[in-house]
Amino acid sequence: MSGSRAAVRYAKAVLNFALEQNKEVEVNNDMLLVANTIEESKDLQLLLNSPILKSDLKKSTLKEVFSGKISSLSIGLIDLLVDNKRLAILVDVAKKYTEIFDKLKGIEVAKVTSAIPLTEDLNKQVLAKVKEITGKQATIENIINPDIIGGFILRIGDVQYDASIFNKLQALKRQFESEI
Repeated sequence: MSGSRAAVRYAKAVLNFALEQNKEVEVNNDMLLVANTIEESKDLQLLLNSPILKSDLKKSTLKEVFSGKISSLSIGLIDLLVDNKRLAILVDVAKKYTEIFDKLKGIEVAKVTSAIPLTEDLNKQVLAKVKEITGKQATIENIINPDIIGGFILRIGDVQYDASIFNKLQALKRQFESEI
């Protein structure tokens, strides 16, 4: 819990600093890259969470991985997290940054749960529908859950639309049970 609150504090601080320098979009792209890179690499996850490895090794490895790919402001965040012995929350900070950035820019996050990954064409259709419904730009977070069998569950903020096969089967089951 405290790691989450700390991640929000760091993310807000970095965003404020980036806003002062008019580099908030650049840093947002950096944070997306950092979060995706670390989440896709088990080795980087192990490195960041290892209590045995020294902070200097972690820092130099991250700088090597992201050298030339992220801004000096984002490198400064890594340095700050190393100095404060909080490098393990780097991914959380990156995610919180993008969430706060999206809210600031009026971008909705549409969470689409599906049995299989969405295709590029379906992504575009969902984005168009979300813009039509909310009047706002959106980004898509695709959550894969084979338990829904087929269809999808769309969640935008507090609104949820469940068009999953699992939901329809549950509705049929309830209807049969009430009629018996």
